[in-house]
Amino acid sequence: MKHKLFFLLIFLTCASTFSTLMGQGIENMVLNRNAGLYEKKNNIERKPAPLPGVREADVAWSKTVWRLIDMREKMNQQFYFPKVEIQGRLNLINLLLKGIKDNTFPAFDPPANDENEFAVPVSYDQVKAQFGATTKTVQRRNFETGQMEDVKVQQEIPTEEVKQLLIKEIWYFDKQKSTLQVRILGLCPIRLYYRDEDVNQEVTLRKKLFWVFYPEIRPLLAKNEVLNTRNGARNFSFDDLFLIRQFDGYIVKEENTYDNRAVLDYASDEYASKESERIKNAIFDYEQDLWEY
Repeated sequence: MKHKLFFLLIFLTCASTFSTLMGQGIENMVLNRNAGLYEKKNNIERKPAPLPGVREADVAWSKTVWRLIDMREKMNQQFYFPKVEIQGRLNLINLLLKGIKDNTFPAFDPPANDENEFAVPVSYDQVKAQFGATTKTVQRRNFETGQMEDVKVQQEIPTEEVKQLLIKEIWYFDKQKSTLQVRILGLCPIRLYYRDEDVNQEVTLRKKLFWVFYPEIRPLLAKNEVLNTRNGARNFSFDDLFLIRQFDGYIVKEENTYDNRAVLDYASDEYASKESERIKNAIFDYEQDLWEY
């Protein structure tokens, strides 16, 4: 009799535990219906990795360059896709626009010569105007009266036209650590588009939209992930991509005595490509030339 009561007690305990677990499983399924297997909290609570401070006395050499990356290239497509939000993931331009709209960080008007990029703040409406996403008046027929009427229409922001990104960065040699380091200073999305009257799309126009100061946008970049095609459980953040420099681009300008002129101002075609490569090699050769073998 005692054995029967003992087994009955064990059975009831297991049944209660199983029921509780099943209830929790069903609840989790309801909570994570849109999130997938589980609700991701790692990136939401994540903060950007702290970078070591730099003392003026430790910088033995430095050079500021502007680098252009094309987001249509395979290595850079993580910045261009997804063009619409998927499972909470945004592409880079939509993320920056969200931060500007929410006043998370300021945007700055792009100067003609890329100097003092962070001097003139612009509002979200001004950024939209750079896209041509303004309120326009069009004529539409009123189906109740049958008459044509002027109607104001708010145009959508054509974020898919942002296909290039200009990066301002500074390379420096830290004599305290005896290493060549790099810090990104700012980002500038570039819009590639055609005029409305250019039906055949023969002439591609380029427009720099705005500058953002990179240290100010890092908290937002660190909280938003980029799909890791090799392991979806360990996605990168946008901040990770920039820190580990998982992108490909080429130098279009270096600081120089000729009003910081761009490479295309004094070279073209194949010569411009060789000049960009020369600047890149000169940066890395500085560190190599310090050592004797």
